[in-house]
Amino acid sequence: MSRQGSRDTAPEVAVRKLLHSSGLRYRVNVPVPGMPRRTIDIVFGKVKIAVFMDGCFWHGCPVHATQPKANAEWWRVKLDKNIARDQETTAHLRAEGWTVLRYWEHESPDTVAEDVRAAVVRLRSGESMRSPEAAERIEDDVSDGIGTGRPTR
Repeated sequence: MSRQGSRDTAPEVAVRKLLHSSGLRYRVNVPVPGMPRRTIDIVFGKVKIAVFMDGCFWHGCPVHATQPKANAEWWRVKLDKNIARDQETTAHLRAEGWTVLRYWEHESPDTVAEDVRAAVVRLRSGESMRSPEAAERIEDDVSDGIGTGRPTR
């Protein structure tokens, strides 16, 4: 598992290129405030938007996740912990006033980039993000929950 890439994945880079070409500037692989050993894939710090590009296998995509047959119980526990960690990270960031946008690696980079761009533009235009309700409202408006076809975790 130490050889598994955890940053700069092909879907993440594709989305970043589209965001950059549309004139947006962001930071990458930023530590989650107050949570050691966790990072946010793409961050728009001034408007407090955190974007995660989750891999289907590692984060339990309901469409594409597979279940290893060898050592199945160990893998089930491992992957369930990943999902729980994602939920905890999302809840923590929302409680801190962040807008959290999560997408699966199989989602179209064009769609993801457009959703993210729309959220950034909306927040920069003055929509208040001080309350968790406002963050959820923008997340719902921008990406139909969290990403396309992704259940809210």
